[in-house]
Amino acid sequence: MLPALRRCWAPLSRRPLPLLVPARGRKSRHDPPAKSKAGRLKVPPPVDPAELLVVSERYRQYRLVLQALRAEFKQEVLRKKHQERLDKESGEEAMEEHRKMMAWNNAENERLRKKREERLRREEEELQDRKLQGALNHARLMEDFLKQKEREVLQLQEEARNFITPENLDERIEECLDNPRNYNFAIDKEGRIVKRSVPS
Repeated sequence: MLPALRRCWAPLSRRPLPLLVPARGRKSRHDPPAKSKAGRLKVPPPVDPAELLVVSERYRQYRLVLQALRAEFKQEVLRKKHQERLDKESGEEAMEEHRKMMAWNNAENERLRKKREERLRREEEELQDRKLQGALNHARLMEDFLKQKEREVLQLQEEARNFITPENLDERIEECLDNPRNYNFAIDKEGRIVKRSVPS
């Protein structure tokens, strides 16, 4: 990548770029110390024992608090994972229960549909039977009515023989004169006819 950058920057600058740029103000561990610090010994600064005790106690409390927080966060993460697993399992159980309920619902709907179709078919058959029975009763009533009318017509025809018409008026008058009848009679309580006299 550096040769490519060098080629890109070649028209702008004629000077070659270094391969590695050292960190500013830092020395590698292989570099010798400066002449002014050749005999220098690093001595830690003095520490007050009371201050060290206070700092140590506070650091111990800090570690305890941090440990408690880490344990609490860890418990929270574990609890969330457990809850997610339970939710997933309960979701699968709910889906399985839902599938079972849907299958039961479909079976129940099919059973009720067959029952409803059977009831409708039975009602249709009963309706057809009632219509047929009504038609038979109507036909029987019409037949009885026609027979009654035929009897009435025959009776009227039979009675019409005794009717007095202009054609047989003279004949009936002569018949009445030839066969006189006495209507001067009474009927007693026993239903006997009592005649008083004979017409002259």
